[in-house]
Amino acid sequence: MGLRCPAGVWKTGPVKAWRVHELGEPVKVMRLDDGVDPPRPGPGEIRVAPSTVGLNFFDDLLCRGLYQHKPAPPFSPGVELCGQVLESGPDVAGFEVGQRVIGMCSPSAGALAGETLTDARLTFAIPDAMPDEVGAAMVVTYGTAHAALHRRARLQPGETVLVHAGAGGVGSAAIQLAVAGGARVLATAGGPEKVEVCRTLGAEVAIDYTAGDFVGPVREATAGKGVDVVVDPVGGDVFDRSVRCLAWEGRLVVIGFTSGRIPALPANLALLKNISVVGLAWGAYLGHDPSLFPAIHDDLIRLWEQGKVDPLIHTVLPFEEAPQGISDLASRRTVGKVVVRI
Repeated sequence: MGLRCPAGVWKTGPVKAWRVHELGEPVKVMRLDDGVDPPRPGPGEIRVAPSTVGLNFFDDLLCRGLYQHKPAPPFSPGVELCGQVLESGPDVAGFEVGQRVIGMCSPSAGALAGETLTDARLTFAIPDAMPDEVGAAMVVTYGTAHAALHRRARLQPGETVLVHAGAGGVGSAAIQLAVAGGARVLATAGGPEKVEVCRTLGAEVAIDYTAGDFVGPVREATAGKGVDVVVDPVGGDVFDRSVRCLAWEGRLVVIGFTSGRIPALPANLALLKNISVVGLAWGAYLGHDPSLFPAIHDDLIRLWEQGKVDPLIHTVLPFEEAPQGISDLASRRTVGKVVVRI
């Protein structure tokens, strides 16, 4: 790693980094560059040596230039990580060199590198007992699912939740968190194996959407009442049919559009059952209520220590296989999280 200097900075030399030099399919445009100069932290940043990186669906979009954040090439994908603190920015306090943390990268940096920069407001210490791969899988999907259920949907114990893409990253986290919150959980997934994953995670009813429409089974499972909360990272036709699954005063949380189609809601449907459609742009809270991030982190650590949540990790890949991991995730060939070990 290098030598720690008297000023509390861990000195290192050039590092390896996966970088996108032109936009396109990850396995075609990502290149493992050697001799990349390590970044230096500016105000509000921390220089971190990642040990593990959690991959996300939007990493594929980032490589293709289809994500809302569009860094100029060359850039490194990856946003969530577990690693060790190397150096804090000039205005950052509370972190020690060598400390294990999890966090999200600054906009100018990516996690698939020997060293990167994290946003100090999105960087948190973790328990010694938490494995690195678990830490890297706890940041984005669990934070998103927690905010969706408790901040946006205001989930109450005893309510019923329908989670779409239940075997995916956000979906698997949402199932565990809803069960931990005292809810009854229904889930959809694609194929028998993924359906069984949802049941293992705690879904009382798991529906294979490749075998037929989910609306009928949801109505049957709720005796015609419908569900109180829908967690929808899919959009498109799934959103359209989910509206028909909502109970009186039900809430549908829009998280994303992995289907590729952004749906629209006829206002009369919202009126007839007093339903609410609420959006969740989790990262946007950084500009509106940054106190939400440490509060969610603390609750997730508590739930993990109590054994109520534990990330579903599909595989832990070596650093050299990171591009294939992003492509596998985007192609829905995985369940839960894919983690890269650096």
